[in-house]
Amino acid sequence: MGPFLRQRWDTGIVYAKTFLKWTVCSVITGLVCGAIGTAFQLCVQYATDLRLEYSWLLYLLPVAGLAITGIYQLAGMLDDGGTNTVIQSIRSAEKVPLRMAPLIFASTVLSHLCGASVGREGAALQIGGSIGHFLGRFLRLDEKDLHIITMCGMSAVFSALFGTPVTAAIFSMEVVSVGVMYYVAFLPCIVSSVIAHLLTRYFGTVPTDLPQVEIGELSALSILQVCALAAGCAVVSILFCIALHQANRMCKQWLGNPYMRIFLGGAITILMVWVFQSRDYCGAGLDVIVSALRGEAQPQMFILKILFTAVALGAGFKGGEIVPTLFIGAAFGNMAGGLLGLDPAIGACLGMVALFCGVVNCPVASLFLGIELFGTTGLLWFAIASAVSYLLSGYYSLYSSQKIVYSKLHPNYIDRNAK
Repeated sequence: MGPFLRQRWDTGIVYAKTFLKWTVCSVITGLVCGAIGTAFQLCVQYATDLRLEYSWLLYLLPVAGLAITGIYQLAGMLDDGGTNTVIQSIRSAEKVPLRMAPLIFASTVLSHLCGASVGREGAALQIGGSIGHFLGRFLRLDEKDLHIITMCGMSAVFSALFGTPVTAAIFSMEVVSVGVMYYVAFLPCIVSSVIAHLLTRYFGTVPTDLPQVEIGELSALSILQVCALAAGCAVVSILFCIALHQANRMCKQWLGNPYMRIFLGGAITILMVWVFQSRDYCGAGLDVIVSALRGEAQPQMFILKILFTAVALGAGFKGGEIVPTLFIGAAFGNMAGGLLGLDPAIGACLGMVALFCGVVNCPVASLFLGIELFGTTGLLWFAIASAVSYLLSGYYSLYSSQKIVYSKLHPNYIDRNAK
């Protein structure tokens, strides 16, 4: 064999080994994280069903908060950075502790059981990132590959919970550094995401089906309407991010004792439920999302969900921010769409996609989210909504450790942290 053929042969062997390595690693990650994600989804759903059946569980929310703080203190993770820790680990040598997974699993279930206004997908990123990081160390991967398998874990559990495998894979690649996509992680992330998705379907734990909304052809008028709606979502996304960050900062500043902080947060949530005479804002709020997609949400719902979620997460309850984001986007889009002359149900669809994009700065993942949830007929609508919201939402983010690598205004390298 000549030198030229030998070089091509050696190159082919390297590619084949890399393909085989990541196929095996991502299948293992997808199976492990998919199984854990399935169990997590079942537990959260069971806790939610119990809360709806036994309304008195809401009054145990302050006690549940004390229990959450206690287990985090016992585990030595009282100052845990949550999803920010996972994101930071992908850009550095920082380790993600394995104990993060059982802690966020148990505390999120407890938060949902007693009615804290939290989601679950943010918890999924922590569970998946923690398990993926552990599997990478178990398989003796080097530091760079450890980052990739951490993203695989994030993709797998996100996919298991929400049923959007492509969105889950793209989101994990896109959320770490805005302006840069880690394409080397595409094969591992999509394989682990699909494996986890298939596993949840096998066990019959398919996520809640959302109503399908009929989206027609774009016209000159509807383009203007979509742009206006997306601009409004960008403003709401900034408001939501500021509310969450300020609530967290103020709670820690005013109440240094974490037990007192979370107990009071639970008590305030109970008081707000009594004042507004509604439990729609307890838990993730998937029922309200469904109502909004049928054009039936009430105008004040989006602002009240911001308030309830800010109190819960600021006080120290555990869960995620993604489903509350979709709740807020659906409710705001339902209202704003009607005011702009759009079908309120279409407005709710666009609001979910645009607000998601605004708070996570992931336009490609947002586009796929719209497609996987509502089909390809709304492709152009979702693309315009994501583009407008991405630009106008500035550098705010749910995750302060998210790195803005390139400017949204000019093709310049800025390398700054999100607000």
